[in-house]
Amino acid sequence: MNRKRAGVVAGIAAVAVLATAGIAVAATGALSPTEDPDRAASAPSTPLDPATAAPRDTADAEREFLDDWVEDGRVVRRDQGGDTVSEGQAYGLLVALAADDEESFDRIWDWTTTNLQRTDGLLAWRWSDGAVVDDEPASDADLDTARALALAGDRWSRDDLTTDATALAGVIADRLTVETAAGRILLPGMWAAATQPYAYNPSYPSPVAFAVLFDLTGDERWNEVAAGSRAVTSSLLDTAPLPSDWARVNADGTVAVAAGPAESAEPVRYGYDAARMPIRFAESCDPEDVALSARLLPALTFGEDLTAQLDLGGSSLTTDRHPLAFGARAAVLAADGDTAGAEADLSAGDTLAQEQQTYYGSAWAALAPALLTATDLGGCPPITA
Repeated sequence: MNRKRAGVVAGIAAVAVLATAGIAVAATGALSPTEDPDRAASAPSTPLDPATAAPRDTADAEREFLDDWVEDGRVVRRDQGGDTVSEGQAYGLLVALAADDEESFDRIWDWTTTNLQRTDGLLAWRWSDGAVVDDEPASDADLDTARALALAGDRWSRDDLTTDATALAGVIADRLTVETAAGRILLPGMWAAATQPYAYNPSYPSPVAFAVLFDLTGDERWNEVAAGSRAVTSSLLDTAPLPSDWARVNADGTVAVAAGPAESAEPVRYGYDAARMPIRFAESCDPEDVALSARLLPALTFGEDLTAQLDLGGSSLTTDRHPLAFGARAAVLAADGDTAGAEADLSAGDTLAQEQQTYYGSAWAALAPALLTATDLGGCPPITA
């Protein structure tokens, strides 16, 4: 199966039929009373002053993210009030690694260890006005950080970074993974361990990070969580054409979509969280993971009108457009063998990131092409020269 971009656009009518049929999935309820729904990737953002887009390559996008959004090692969400979250620090580390910028990497990691690292080694989620204001870890940030540290230690022959990666990997495996009937899964945070069914974020697992950390530590739990994540993702895609931002894993191993980490009246959606899933799976070296990314293709046929939030059948829930949405579809197209279509979407996403400057958009305008094309970030990128 190797659908070219023209075929994708031609498939709009088929998806419209699916959307008209109304793949309706009910939100599932109270997963954690302590989890703040505003922690989602879709937190309100006010773009900075518009800019004129200019052609740039991946290296330029990486450099501009580090120059524009990082201050003395702190990734500042200036479009969201000037705070910092562990996710942003992890993205900064990955971008610095992709740019082969050891100095920036060190500054970001130094700020992170000084201001966010907890006594157990995990990272507090949010810092604002000079102090931590939410010390709960977010597992995607810790996982991305451990991956970046492990790869950086190897690339730059830095035993200190390798030691830090090994320690962080052990705490993540101990405190943020759990055995279920579906296999071992990555919990979104420690709060999720308290109640079953388990809250689950389909965009948090990173098959490449799991492989990197297994290679680093030899801990078989990383292979187990890779298999469990694959099983849960496959089950979600058996339920609907697109993964949801949030889900739950029941005691019997079955999975269900959810509107959020806690009870919510919002619609279940494929949005600013879930769109990361196909990127993470497309860069995997396991063909089964790559195939899961490619499964999203029939629901992502909007051409240049692709929007940032869709229902699980692929119908738009907003008119907003976002770089991540195009990076996600680029991953899906690349996983399906359409390199030209993927490159066109990466270019479209980068143009959006320059025109509507936000922390999250700029981060993914740098990360998506790096993860999908770079051969030195631990994975098997689907787009090769």
